[in-house]
Amino acid sequence: MLNNILSAVNDWMYTYLLLFLLVGTGIYFTVRTRFVQVRLLKESFHVLKEKAGEENGKKQVSSFQALMISTASRVGTGNIAGIATAIAAGGAGAVFWMWLMAVIGGASAFIESTLAQVYKVKDKEEFRGGPSYYMEKALGKRWLGILFSVLLIICFAYGFNGLQSFNMSSSLEYYIPGYSDTIYPMIVGLILAVGTAFVIFGGVHRIGFITSVLVPIMAGAYLLIGLYTIITNITELPEVFSMIFSQAFNFKAFAGGMAGSAVVIGIKRGLFSNEAGMGSAPNASASASVSHPAKQGMVQVLSVFIDTLLICSATAMMLLLSGVQGESGVLDGIPFVQKAISENVGNWGIHFITLSIFAFAFSSLIGNYYYAESNILFIKNNKKLLFIFRITCLLAVFFGAQADFSMMWNIADITMGCMATVNILVILVLGNTAIKVLKDYEKQKKEGKNPVFKAKDVGIENTECW
Repeated sequence: MLNNILSAVNDWMYTYLLLFLLVGTGIYFTVRTRFVQVRLLKESFHVLKEKAGEENGKKQVSSFQALMISTASRVGTGNIAGIATAIAAGGAGAVFWMWLMAVIGGASAFIESTLAQVYKVKDKEEFRGGPSYYMEKALGKRWLGILFSVLLIICFAYGFNGLQSFNMSSSLEYYIPGYSDTIYPMIVGLILAVGTAFVIFGGVHRIGFITSVLVPIMAGAYLLIGLYTIITNITELPEVFSMIFSQAFNFKAFAGGMAGSAVVIGIKRGLFSNEAGMGSAPNASASASVSHPAKQGMVQVLSVFIDTLLICSATAMMLLLSGVQGESGVLDGIPFVQKAISENVGNWGIHFITLSIFAFAFSSLIGNYYYAESNILFIKNNKKLLFIFRITCLLAVFFGAQADFSMMWNIADITMGCMATVNILVILVLGNTAIKVLKDYEKQKKEGKNPVFKAKDVGIENTECW
């Protein structure tokens, strides 16, 4: 009964409240920034080449590493199973709305990540920041920052990390009959907890290094399989695009059932795959050492595009070119992907999907943990508290591999929805600050300079690092 209530709250929150709030905010900032996510896309690639400086002999997090931390969190099993569920429920048209939301959401991602850079703080040789920090410093409301931090910690450290662990573990069911009744889920949970411990006890630099190596390799391999599928089925591509666009604008179906339409499902999938405007990625953005906050804002637009326009699109093409979409009424999630990829490349593709799930989900564990750690430190910067928190995170990973998380999924979704609502309302209030920063960046670029930010030059107060 409790799970049914949570499901009803979850559906209402995402279909009616957050859908319009996130879309409206994305459109508003797209207009206010004059399509910054498209105009400065080329510039964001230049920013990625900048090397991070050193502090007391310790190398700081670069723009590229911060991009990989946020991409690691964004790119998870949702990019595989989530797209399959979206197509199974909303049809091929959901893919179009997913693409559109990535482009619109890029503007919100720019605003929140720029704000995170402006109001970041220094913790010894490392930078920390995120929505909690700009809520405290820009609005003077520490209580609001603590509320946001608590919601994020519940959602990412326990909810989503438990789920990622469960997804990795359950992907082995294909290989081991009666898997859930064996000792293997416990062994998998233990291995995952030990692997996670190795990374998180190494600090942000080890997290940055692991994600900057793992994410490009796994994303590259996954995209190659997607590209192979497209090339080998190139003659069917026009028909697939025709199906995507015709089903995207089937407004008769939309009127028939809003919550299950391609429009709503595609928008939901797009927004909550790339997390634009939700307040999670700014925690990674703040860790980067850059000369101007707008640089990291532009870099985070890339993360949104990598997640949705590349990774999610690769999954969508594998599914739609496989010819098994007619069976999507019975096939959903991972089984839908496994069937589709085996049709495209043969049975070895199933093993590749299993490997992808492990790589994607493990990188998400690391990225999610980093977000949560930054927010624990915001509430109280205490070594004992941090150690206890890390142990509880490892327990969530260990038990997650052995549990059915249907209720936890609903709780995580609802806390994420609350977290997103708080963040969106705050960035709407603080948006002018980020736009001032953007104008300062563009002014310096026109003067032929490598932009360097000074808060007092643009009338921004309460910054610690500028």
